[in-house]
Amino acid sequence: MTGTAQRSGPAVGGPPSTGPRPGGGRTIRRSPVLRLLARPETGVFLGAAAVLVFFLIAAPSLRQGSSLATVLYQSSTIGIMALPVALLMIGGEFDLSSGVAVIGSALTASMLSYQLTVNVWTGVLVALVLSLAVGAFNGWLVVRTGLPSFLVTLGTFLILQGADLAVTKLVTGNVATDDISDMDGFGQARRIFASSVGIAGVQVKITVFYWVAFAALATWVLLRTKYGNWVFAVGGNKESARAVGVPVDLTRISLFTLVGFGAWFVGMHNLFSFDTVQSGEGVGQELIYIAAAVIGGCSLTGGSGSAIGPVFGAFMFGMVNQGIVFAGWNPDWFKAFLGVMLLGAVLINLWVQRTATRR
Repeated sequence: MTGTAQRSGPAVGGPPSTGPRPGGGRTIRRSPVLRLLARPETGVFLGAAAVLVFFLIAAPSLRQGSSLATVLYQSSTIGIMALPVALLMIGGEFDLSSGVAVIGSALTASMLSYQLTVNVWTGVLVALVLSLAVGAFNGWLVVRTGLPSFLVTLGTFLILQGADLAVTKLVTGNVATDDISDMDGFGQARRIFASSVGIAGVQVKITVFYWVAFAALATWVLLRTKYGNWVFAVGGNKESARAVGVPVDLTRISLFTLVGFGAWFVGMHNLFSFDTVQSGEGVGQELIYIAAAVIGGCSLTGGSGSAIGPVFGAFMFGMVNQGIVFAGWNPDWFKAFLGVMLLGAVLINLWVQRTATRR
């Protein structure tokens, strides 16, 4: 079985074709345009281009290099997490705890470093272990119990949300962590997780480069490796995948663990960008990550999607978020725009797929 960004065609054992088969029974070759339309990221690319053009016209200040860098930064903080969430969705699962897991990771690193007066890298490494453990636990519980991942990660979401707030208040006496900017290792960690790179006089956040690199790596894994084949196979049909030797349980657990890694990475960026962390943040972000993946063409039922689509999905979120500000509009309309984008993207993807498969 091969990993492709989109699978189509009749199911095994389905009714035979009744129409004439050109080419002596050979498979009909579709045109390059139809093959391009069949890719799950095509619709969101067109949508992202339309949103970009719209806000470049509506908000002239957005044409400046510094403004575009701000849009890319906003998009990258969403996009880095949307990538593992998208891979998980391709594998047929959901994780509703990803938003609060980001904050939980940052809180762990900050409080451990400050309260124990140790090098901040100690807190960073402990936070990494904890984040991976939470992700692996979610996957293990889904595999072990057979419960829907929606219910399992909803429980994890509530646990982490309560623990983030309660532990922070217990340890610091406040709802936010203490400033760790003067502690050993902070400067080095900030350069890795939250620095900026000057390009043509414009400061671009390093998260933008991580975002592009992670997307390229995820694309290569999905389309060029055995593991990518496993992800598509597990999301398409677990039992069929198991029958041909795919390690279904291991693949599912590893996908949840990848979400944990993403939460750790974005959490470290938040911590070293702002020196402190608010314990109540992160609630609702999991829906943003899932929406970016869905807008990017990932199927809600698994087995279909790509890593490039969520990149454009995250870019649309960043563009709308900052475009409203640069256009001088009421920011209360942001959520309404996101809802329109989500519904529009789903309808466009549906139309594109039907057009591409029409003979």
